[in-house]
Amino acid sequence: MIRVVIADDHQILREGLRQLLEAAGDIEVVGEAGDGAETLARVRSDAFDVLVLDLSMPGRSGMDLIRQVAEERPRLRVLVLSMHEEHQYAVRAIRAGAAGYLTKETASSDLVAAIRKVAAGGAYVTPSVAEHLALDAMPGARAASHETLSDREFEVFRLLVAGETVSAIAARLCLSAKTISTHKARLMEKLGVASTAGLVRYAIRHRLADNPDTPAGTTTSR
Repeated sequence: MIRVVIADDHQILREGLRQLLEAAGDIEVVGEAGDGAETLARVRSDAFDVLVLDLSMPGRSGMDLIRQVAEERPRLRVLVLSMHEEHQYAVRAIRAGAAGYLTKETASSDLVAAIRKVAAGGAYVTPSVAEHLALDAMPGARAASHETLSDREFEVFRLLVAGETVSAIAARLCLSAKTISTHKARLMEKLGVASTAGLVRYAIRHRLADNPDTPAGTTTSR
């Protein structure tokens, strides 16, 4: 029996995933978590094999959680289940220590197989993600500008592109507005843009915006 903990801040989604997994017959959901603190508490106290982790829970960064889990329980397999398309976060998640990456859009058809694969010691990534990782490992490989951003800078970038203000991002990530402003300045310098609208154009050009038709960049961050 594969023991699983589901970490997602939406209770309805957790309930749906629980029903889906327990219907498989060889998977048992032994716990749930609604934020980063609850997730770490489960990791530290419960015995289980796979953590199904949402990257976008309130509080601590999903990438930070992956690294923390890898450090504290290196044998625990982390399968990311995200609302974001794989080209936006999958490579970062795998580099941080995740064993697989799956979008919520494909969860109903692929989640059971993904859990079985990572629980058996394998990795669950699409061919495009595997190719990206291989290309990055080649001598002389050059990263795109957004790939030079730290995980925190990339997270702030995505939230700015989604139209959130600096103060809203600070509250969401439990950081000060000054810290978020510093991240914003650094990421804009790395991407070579001078405004939030420029960030939106960059995100659309590189397929990093969830809703590229939405003029989120019209929001002014302070």
